[in-house]
Amino acid sequence: MPFNKFLSTVIGLFLLTGFVQSQTITLKNAVIAVSDKVPQPMQGTVKEVLQEEIRKRTGLSISSAASLPSKGTPVIAVTLLSETNFLGRKIPAIQNRELSGKAEGFSIVTEQTERGPIVWIIGADKRGVLFGAGWLLRHLKIENKTLQLSHPVNISSAPDYAFRGHQLGYRNTANSYDAWTVEQYEEYIRELAIFGSNAVEGIPMVKKKESPHFKISPELMDIKLSEICRKYDMDYWMWTPVTFDLTDLVKRKEEIDRHEQLYKSCPRIDHIFVPGGDPGHNHPSEVLPFLKDLYPVLTKYHPKASIWVSLQGFDFEKIDYFFQYLKTEKPAWLAGVVTGPGSPPLAETRFQLPKQYKHRHYPDITHSVRCEFPVANWDQAYALTLGREAVNPRPYAMAKIHASTAPFTDGFVSYSDGNHDDLNKVIWSMRAWDASKDPLEILQEYSRFFFGSKVENDAADGIAALENNWKGPLVENGGVEATLSYWKRLEKESPALTQNSWRWQMLLLRAYYDTYIRRRLVYEESLEKQANEVLLRTTSQNIRSTMEAALTLMNKTDKEPVSPDIKQRIEQLCEDLFRTTGLQTSVPKYKARGYERGAVLDFVDYPLNNRWWLADEFKRIEAMENKEEQVKQLHIIANWENPGPGSYYDDISSVSKGPRVKTTSYDATDIAWWDNGSSRKRLSFQTFQRSPRLEYSNLEPGARYIIRTCGFGEALLRVDGVRLIPHVYNKEADTFKEWVVPATLTNDGHISVSFDEPEESHLNWRMNSRISDIWLIKQ
Repeated sequence: MPFNKFLSTVIGLFLLTGFVQSQTITLKNAVIAVSDKVPQPMQGTVKEVLQEEIRKRTGLSISSAASLPSKGTPVIAVTLLSETNFLGRKIPAIQNRELSGKAEGFSIVTEQTERGPIVWIIGADKRGVLFGAGWLLRHLKIENKTLQLSHPVNISSAPDYAFRGHQLGYRNTANSYDAWTVEQYEEYIRELAIFGSNAVEGIPMVKKKESPHFKISPELMDIKLSEICRKYDMDYWMWTPVTFDLTDLVKRKEEIDRHEQLYKSCPRIDHIFVPGGDPGHNHPSEVLPFLKDLYPVLTKYHPKASIWVSLQGFDFEKIDYFFQYLKTEKPAWLAGVVTGPGSPPLAETRFQLPKQYKHRHYPDITHSVRCEFPVANWDQAYALTLGREAVNPRPYAMAKIHASTAPFTDGFVSYSDGNHDDLNKVIWSMRAWDASKDPLEILQEYSRFFFGSKVENDAADGIAALENNWKGPLVENGGVEATLSYWKRLEKESPALTQNSWRWQMLLLRAYYDTYIRRRLVYEESLEKQANEVLLRTTSQNIRSTMEAALTLMNKTDKEPVSPDIKQRIEQLCEDLFRTTGLQTSVPKYKARGYERGAVLDFVDYPLNNRWWLADEFKRIEAMENKEEQVKQLHIIANWENPGPGSYYDDISSVSKGPRVKTTSYDATDIAWWDNGSSRKRLSFQTFQRSPRLEYSNLEPGARYIIRTCGFGEALLRVDGVRLIPHVYNKEADTFKEWVVPATLTNDGHISVSFDEPEESHLNWRMNSRISDIWLIKQ
């Protein structure tokens, strides 16, 4: 580039930057004017949303006006794309009118006038008006009596997917929703709308006394949620499973009557969703006629409402029956199919589904393990302490999951059992609005709106750091400590957020909890290593004393705990979260429905070494009469993870102790749930796979190797594709199997190990075969 052209470019950029900065639009003394062409109740709703959300964050009271105010007063003008004039002014030119004219679309245009700046919110329809207001609130600098747009704007936007919603069931299984008031529900639904959500799914017909936290009856909350959805023009879905035998005609009639009373009582219902088999065990030959009978009852009270069904829990015969029914009967009363956990694959369903039917995803964004989208390669220590429903911001993982699933659907309404997945809801809503939106940009908007522009970038990075806490072996993840230091700084700098914002408190809880678990893991594993060294010195003369010494070492963590100050902070944050948002992190203390329902406080000190299992094993060994067998058993325990030179051990589902395992926990690992999460079994037994794959290298040619596994049920082993016959084959829980590996397979120094998955569809999943530990032992 010639120097003079380069210089002019630099000067131009400098002047442009200065111009943009000088064009900051201040709205501190603005008024809001909403066109009377915007239908009610949205006309009042959008005004209320803008006024209240601004006042909450700035203390500024933004008044409303029906005409242009005096000169020098900024205006937020809200109108419809179909209007040509408002406030006596022509609607300004829109950069992408075609995009803004799509359903739910909007434009935001700033205009400098002789009277002062006008920020136009121009909706394609009444929903577009609300979503435009949401865009503005997410992009304004709103805090400390400051209300600014950083530069002029002329943007248009419309959603990529039609359905963008979340299940917010007022029931005891949720770990927070059942403690909410109507006001809390409205605030949360409004916030979801601000981030692009257009639907809420309720769970009606809940028993009155199901939860000790209920503020009002479930029947009344169903009505209130319906009213809120009407106010914000959000679709109101209802999840209504059929859990009885539909061939019982008396119960069938009673159920239809119950539905009619529900439909009659609610001012707005848009969709009824009946899961086919989760829960429920009826054949589609009974489910579909039942839904057909529901349809006229529903449309009697809500003429535009629709019926949906999922194929969850259906076997091949039921799935085939369902699609044949659609092809032959072509039911006009059915709007579409929902795909959720336990359904046929999304792509397969969309392929088989006739074009006239919609396809909605029902993604599980709320669980971290034993679920549809488990955390990939999650450290065993997290799985056993944080469990299924911990605070789980997974922005990049959720964006990736949405990108891989959404193209087969018309959108989603997520499965959620509490507000611990709040960030995930926002990721799904905004990626369904704009599938190309960068997760970091979403994090920044989320942080700006909820935490303020002063910390928006820091908080966004802090949330991303929390997701990284869950990647790879925990002991090796030094970033966990750095993340806590980072959040402690933010905590100190933002006392108001720390005291009052439940979202902020959740993120702090994760930062402290992750670090506490890591420190405990390092400490307790070192104690177990020392205990194993003691056990290796066992002889027939010192059996009792070595067991006592080993157990004393292992139990040292109970008498000399690590980081009690961090544990105390965790307890305080759990107390704060119960106060601010009803989050139930403990069964005895906060009356959580169950230990699996986010009760992380009850597992904060769950053993991260095998001291409980060791104590039980010592009792078993002590009862043996043969001293040589006692010594042998103690040496097996001591050498469990150290089989000797040239040999290998892998904890199948541990990212730190299973380096040769090639199946990932994302699609293969299961975490047992025994004794309400307080199992005394060896830790490796509680995480397992059904058909793992492993790779071994650097084997010694000519050496003799055996493969040993520990697990339950069948283990159909192949080495380099060859099925081997075992010479030891115990099927009882936590027992061993062994195979001799032919030397012809190890001569090249490498073997691939795999397991065929046995046919066990007739069994309850708890009785399926599993493999927890595997050894390749050089003889």
